[in-house]
Amino acid sequence: MSWVPANGKNQKVRMSLRITNHDPGFRITRASHVVLTVRDLAASRQFYEKVIGLILTAEEGGALYFRGVEEACHHSLVLRKGEGAACARLGLRVFQDEDLDRLKAFFEAHGCRAAWAEVPHQGRTLHATDPAGTPLEFCATMPVEPRMITKFTRHAGGSALRLDHYQVLTPEVRKACEFYTAAGFRLSEHIAPADTFDLRGAFLQRKGNPHDIVFFNGAGPRLHHFAFLAPEVHHLLNACDIAGELGYGASVERGPGRHGPGHAMYVYMRDPDGHRVELFNTHYQIMDIENEPVAWDPSDHKISFPWGLPARQAWFDEATPFEGVAIREPQMKPKPLTLESYLAK
Repeated sequence: MSWVPANGKNQKVRMSLRITNHDPGFRITRASHVVLTVRDLAASRQFYEKVIGLILTAEEGGALYFRGVEEACHHSLVLRKGEGAACARLGLRVFQDEDLDRLKAFFEAHGCRAAWAEVPHQGRTLHATDPAGTPLEFCATMPVEPRMITKFTRHAGGSALRLDHYQVLTPEVRKACEFYTAAGFRLSEHIAPADTFDLRGAFLQRKGNPHDIVFFNGAGPRLHHFAFLAPEVHHLLNACDIAGELGYGASVERGPGRHGPGHAMYVYMRDPDGHRVELFNTHYQIMDIENEPVAWDPSDHKISFPWGLPARQAWFDEATPFEGVAIREPQMKPKPLTLESYLAK
C-alpha cells in the first residue's frame, strides 16, 4: 500500500492519507457506463445524438443505449423512461469474471450490499452500494459493436469519443477516499487546506489518467456530472453551436474553460432533464508508481478557474439524485467562490 505521510503541522488532521492499495485481490479497470432515468426519450435522444455526439446502439424496452464514437462495447450511457430525473447506477468494468466474485466479498466485508443482477447487454453483473449509498454496478463483458471513429459522417456535435469519469457529491469525502483506495483506486489529486488532509475533494483513478471517479464535499450522495472525452477543443465549441441552434443554448452551464485539477479544457451542459454532462479534451497521464498526488488548496481559486469567471451557485449545489437513496448534509457545508458572490464584490 502507498501513503502520503502527515507532516504534523495541523492538529486537526494528523493521520496519513492512503494513495492506493496495489493488490486488493480484484481488478477494477475503468468507469464504464451510467444509467439514468429521463422523462422524454425523444428529447433526450436528440440532445445526446446531435449535441454530445453519441452513437445510438439500440432502442428497446423503453430504454436508449448509447456509446461514444471510438467505443466498441455496447453502451456507456443508458437512458430509461421514468417519472422523474434520477441516476439508477454508476457502472464500472472489471478485468475478468472471477474479479466479480472477489469484489462481492470485498463489499460484504465492508458491510455494503452486494448482489448479482441480470442486466441487458452485459455479462454477469454485480450490483453494490458503497458506504455512502452510491449505487454501483460492475461487469466484465459486453457485446462488441463496430467502432465509429473512422465513420466521419456519423460524427456530430461534440463527437464524444468515450466515457471518462463521474463526479459525485458526498457528505464524507475522506471516507469515500479511504473506501475506494482500499478497492485499488489511486489518488491522483486532492483538495484540502494547506498542510492538511482535511479533504474537500478527491480524484481517484484506475486507468492511468487523473480520474475515473471524483468526490466533492456536498449534500449527497448525488451525481454531479458524468464526462465524455472529445477529440479536440473545437469539438467543444461545435457542441455549443449545435446546442444553440437546437434550442439548448441555455443548457450550456459552464465554460468553455480550463480546469485546474487535470488541466483539461471543458464545457458543461444540462440535458433536457437537468442531468449534467461534461465534454472535455486532454488531461495528463499518471501511471508511474513514484508519481505522488497533486495537492490543491481550496483558497487558491485557480483550482476552479485558472482564467475567466467562477461558476454559478447552481453548478455547485444542483446535482442528480440517486434512485431511492437518501441524501445527507455534510458536517461542513462548502463555501465556494461563485459567480454571484464574485460579482457582488
